[in-house]
Amino acid sequence: MTLRAWARCAAFLLIFGIAHGEGAAPSRLHRIDPGSSRGLQEILGEGSGPLPFVSAHRGGAWRDYPENCIATFERTLGSTYAILEIDPRYTRDGAIVVHHDPGLERTTTGKGRLVDATLREVRELWLKDPEGKVTGHRVPTLDEVIEWARGKTILILDQKDVSALDRAKVVTRHRAEGHVMLIVGNFRDVVAVHRFNPDLMMEVFIGTRAKAEEFDSLGVPWRNVIAFVGHEPPTDPAIYDYIRRHGARCIVGTSRNLDRQVLGREGGDIGSLEPAYRALLGRGADLIETDIPVLLGPLLHREVVIRPALRQYFHPPGSG
Repeated sequence: MTLRAWARCAAFLLIFGIAHGEGAAPSRLHRIDPGSSRGLQEILGEGSGPLPFVSAHRGGAWRDYPENCIATFERTLGSTYAILEIDPRYTRDGAIVVHHDPGLERTTTGKGRLVDATLREVRELWLKDPEGKVTGHRVPTLDEVIEWARGKTILILDQKDVSALDRAKVVTRHRAEGHVMLIVGNFRDVVAVHRFNPDLMMEVFIGTRAKAEEFDSLGVPWRNVIAFVGHEPPTDPAIYDYIRRHGARCIVGTSRNLDRQVLGREGGDIGSLEPAYRALLGRGADLIETDIPVLLGPLLHREVVIRPALRQYFHPPGSG
């Protein structure tokens, strides 16, 4: 091979790696590595005080960084400890890709419904950032993201059009119970997933005392769940104590309220909203799901001390 050919090959590999978001070395990331389902349960299990990370909604999209994109995930983990909420969907030929909308127009250069396109057709599209700018990134498959995340972070798979049981089968096939969780919207599916694989952890919607008591009657251990209590603080603040006393943690969402105020200011004034975010933690939330993890993670957790029992799971940049 000539020198020119080698150069062309190297340039192609560089572009390919950047386009697929696979360029960042693990040593540059804030890594969370539970290692096993037991480790994941220990990280998210019973404890006091906020967890030392945020949940990045759709991975934490930003200018030049599309949602549900590996390059975006790496940008987020380069700035803060975070777990990643992502969105699996089916293609026409039964493949599962990571993409939020049923339609293609908002986030890709494609048109029409995702479910009407084959995997090959989806792979030919370019992703857009939140401002609609076309980037050099492609839509990843769920298989790719699960393997990429191993040793780096925890994934939370939303439902969309892939059933809870089908998502459970994918996680089980990858033996990824230690770093992949499922969002499960109803208790019937919670029971079905637990029966299929009792090692799987789930994020379950439990926003009231009545829902918590109903969950308690299912026979599914509380150690298998983290409770999503809503995008607004629960009207009954005692729900936090009830969930925690049963051995689980609580997560709240800010993508529909506080985050929008920050994004409306183009990310330039998050400091003034710090008390509002901290108030959510003060009321009893352990974890915040946010659209702005790169801004919020360092702000909230700059002084958080990781408990000695959990330090083995957290690896700062530069730790190899």
